[in-house]
Amino acid sequence: MAKNKVSISPLADRVVVQPFAKEEISASGIIIPDTAKQDKPERGTVVAAGPGKFEDGARSPMTVKVGDVVLFSKYGYDEVKIDGQEYFILAESAILAKID
Repeated sequence: MAKNKVSISPLADRVVVQPFAKEEISASGIIIPDTAKQDKPERGTVVAAGPGKFEDGARSPMTVKVGDVVLFSKYGYDEVKIDGQEYFILAESAILAKID
């Protein structure tokens, strides 16, 4: 595993994601109130990844790696703050897609 920017090492099939800032202003400059925002998947960058989980006596490799930009379920993570920075910890199965 590559050297992490954060001082946290996820276990099994967990990943640590640094979320992108939520956009509060539309492309045309209109401020979007919370009541008008749609439920969309979250986006972020993987900053740490666990080694994978054991299945049938063998470790399953992770399909995401540090540096990948991912979309993930907005309800499938735990929030943590490390050194004042917000991160999300989630199972790899909560990741919906990688963005290239």
